[in-house]
Amino acid sequence: MEKTSYTRTFVSLASATGMRNGAGFLPCQGLYYQPTSGEVKTALIATHYNVDFSEHYLGEYMASRGYGFLGWNTRFRGNEGFFLLEHALVDIGAGVRWLHEQAGVEKVVLLGNSGGGSLMGAYQSQAKGVTMTATPGLTLPAALSDIEPADLYISLCAHAGRPEVLTDWFDPSILDEKDPTSIDPALNMYDKANGPPYSQEFIDVYRGAQVARNHRITQWCHEELERVQNLGMTDRSFNMYRTWADLRLMDPSIDPSERRERWCYAGDPETANFSPRGIGLTNTLRTWLSMWSLQESHCKGAPHLTRISEPALVIQSLADTGVFPSDAKAIYDTLSSIDKELYMVKGDHYLQTPETARDDVADMIVDWLARHNA
Repeated sequence: MEKTSYTRTFVSLASATGMRNGAGFLPCQGLYYQPTSGEVKTALIATHYNVDFSEHYLGEYMASRGYGFLGWNTRFRGNEGFFLLEHALVDIGAGVRWLHEQAGVEKVVLLGNSGGGSLMGAYQSQAKGVTMTATPGLTLPAALSDIEPADLYISLCAHAGRPEVLTDWFDPSILDEKDPTSIDPALNMYDKANGPPYSQEFIDVYRGAQVARNHRITQWCHEELERVQNLGMTDRSFNMYRTWADLRLMDPSIDPSERRERWCYAGDPETANFSPRGIGLTNTLRTWLSMWSLQESHCKGAPHLTRISEPALVIQSLADTGVFPSDAKAIYDTLSSIDKELYMVKGDHYLQTPETARDDVADMIVDWLARHNA
């Protein structure tokens, strides 16, 4: 495909619920990629719960193919421990509005990449009519009713949802949440007595224990929130450990793919699991309930995906060590879109390998957009 040169423009905005910080920065920031020549009719926007997406790897690939691309960050970039979904969606709405009003694009495409998949799904869902409830103790901002839906939805190497991925990665063998060294040997996936390979009986018990751990933390958050409020505090922070323990990391027979065995985004899974590096490490009580709780969070993917009826494209890389074929198939099946397509492609999670992976996916997206007059 013929490619063109592109430019990057820094975009910094307030949102309806977030103003300029005393130090000078605005809550919503990102980079807008656009071709240097030709009119841009369609632009993509990508946002994550926590990771800085301003320099997202697809930005230059899409701009060089004639599309706009806004790598966008909410006020919670690098600030996962204080995340609140209702305000993140308002911040994404500021970016979508900027694309229409300032960049002058006609069509906006939501790119739900990696952890940002369910976030962008939640955005589209709530832009079509607010159904979520407020984080406990808070109220929904009126501005949530003013966010604008996009025209198309793309899921790229995306997790099913924030509570789902955390629970899938949970180590259920931890006996004491305050002691990251505590282990129940019967549930320790890194104990060779349990596998791999893991028996179906062990898998079933293990998965049930992962869910139970999520529910225990949710119950504690409610109890602790009530306790600290009675003592005059509004919230508190806490640490949560051991989140590199998905059985699929060690057992390639579970959800088969082309992924590297005994590997995760942080390297060796066992080493990562017993280190302080991991998703959800630091939370406030309300952030847990807003982002991670299976019972409370509106960051679950399925309830929002069922409300998306716009044309949708789902792409999943086969060598991904943290998102698996079943995740992509579940996203595809849950979308209410009649016009939807699913593709499994070569590559790792970030499409760094093989050498042509990013070009191939960008071309796939361009072809799909062209078929949808975008």
